[in-house]
Amino acid sequence: MKFNLILAGLTAATLTTAAVAGPGKKVATTAAAAKAVTYKVDAAKSTMLWNGKKVTGEHSGNIKVKDGAFVVDGNKVTGGEFTFDMNSITDTDIADATYNAKLIGHLKSDDFFSTAKHPTSTFKITKVTPKGGDQYDVTGNMTIKGITNAITFPATVKVTPAGISADGKATIDRTKFDIRYGSKSFFESIGDKAIHDDFTVEMKLVATK
Repeated sequence: MKFNLILAGLTAATLTTAAVAGPGKKVATTAAAAKAVTYKVDAAKSTMLWNGKKVTGEHSGNIKVKDGAFVVDGNKVTGGEFTFDMNSITDTDIADATYNAKLIGHLKSDDFFSTAKHPTSTFKITKVTPKGGDQYDVTGNMTIKGITNAITFPATVKVTPAGISADGKATIDRTKFDIRYGSKSFFESIGDKAIHDDFTVEMKLVATK
């Protein structure tokens, strides 16, 4: 008799829940799924540093961040996409104004970044792997000159209720983006005029809700 009463109570509770939920509707759970939050990049506080080496030396400079955003779930970055203004490229190691302008003009030309045809480059996060603390491995798709390749690099990412700061340095093979000028991989007899295939970009990004 006692067992029958318990069974009857459970059946009544099930019917009541089903009635409230209605046909074809899922019963709400007590733990609601966390909602992803977007943090917009502060372009004025963000930048991308670049460095390229050649047999006889190296050059470095900055590229402005045009816009972008991080996607955060809880306190973890799960995605994001960022756009860089390639026409803003500068060199910071050449003091002579004429030589500096000559280098920048060459970098904007079709020998390198073709900025007239491809004024922006983008990076889209596809995977973020925690390594402990604020350290992560970030994987994403880098697009330069309309060509997209996957890259992975270590990054320091700090998430607070107020915003995000992220700093990551990636090594990129420029020849994969059809930037072959001065490459010994394609011009074997270039000698000491050779420019290394790999160059680095360091993304320093600041974002707020």
